[in-house]
Amino acid sequence: MATIKDVAKHAGVSTSTVSHALNKTRYVSTDIVERVMKAVEELNYAPSALARSLKLKNTRTFGMLVTTSANPFFAEVVKGVERRCYEQGYNLLLCNTEGDLDRLNFNIDMLLQKQVDGLLLMSDEIASQNLNIFSRHKPVPTVVMDCGETNFPCDKIQDNSRHGGYLATQYLINKGHRKIACISGPRDKQATSERFAGYIQAMNEAELEVDQDWHAFGDFECEGGKQAFESILATGKMPSAIFVCNDMMAMGVINTANKHGISVPEDLSIIGYDDISLAKFITPSLTTIHQPKFNLGRKAFDTLLDQIQSSRENNLEIHLEPTLVERDSVKTLN
Repeated sequence: MATIKDVAKHAGVSTSTVSHALNKTRYVSTDIVERVMKAVEELNYAPSALARSLKLKNTRTFGMLVTTSANPFFAEVVKGVERRCYEQGYNLLLCNTEGDLDRLNFNIDMLLQKQVDGLLLMSDEIASQNLNIFSRHKPVPTVVMDCGETNFPCDKIQDNSRHGGYLATQYLINKGHRKIACISGPRDKQATSERFAGYIQAMNEAELEVDQDWHAFGDFECEGGKQAFESILATGKMPSAIFVCNDMMAMGVINTANKHGISVPEDLSIIGYDDISLAKFITPSLTTIHQPKFNLGRKAFDTLLDQIQSSRENNLEIHLEPTLVERDSVKTLN
């Protein structure tokens, strides 16, 4: 296997010149760059990422922790991060927690032991368990997405979930609905409480009754939407519309309604939250609240890179505003 010394000898230059030519860390004339690249090709030389990282004291690698990359919401955020990593020449180590605290701790330890340059975290367990992820490690630049309060230094990028919940409920009210239910996510998630607070705000402003029998909790997955909707059906009282606090659960509601002979939107209107890519392809296509997921991933990467390159000490908190996307799952009442 060829070494950098072999390339330097073959090209008739020093090893430092080869390094500068390959890494673009100093000006090297076009003629010498061409000689170096020709030597690299002829010798089949592959630079060592490990050797480079030891010399430069960085790995050009970010670690990312999400609840589950199988969920389309997380997958679209990861896609935005991965695209920026490719564009900027960074590697990405992606880990899932599946909501398991032991797995979360294991992955944090593993990423920090691998000396990643920074962390991108999108897991509510960090806030709900009041974890200090740097209790056993030297802190690294960190960006936390869609999470609550943390007890370690980090930049935060938040969705304005309360406003999103308000927009969704207000839209149903403006469409003539008065009997509006809400299917929330897990009780310990910040997004759950914030989106429900937006629902309550819109209902109170319209002076509409909030029926506790019509507030059910799910798990942000299709199965959770199914079970939550069946608990509402079991009350024997049917709302005219439901604000479902994420699209995965909304898909579970629509599927279950169809099995019960309930037509969406003729018998029951549904509005979701997130605007995952599948939302426009189900039947009926889902009216929902859009979160800029791909841009969230890109923004998280750029914020982390800025934190590293600027060495700033102040932490940023960035808010991304949700917007309404109208499709076919909400009926206008007279």
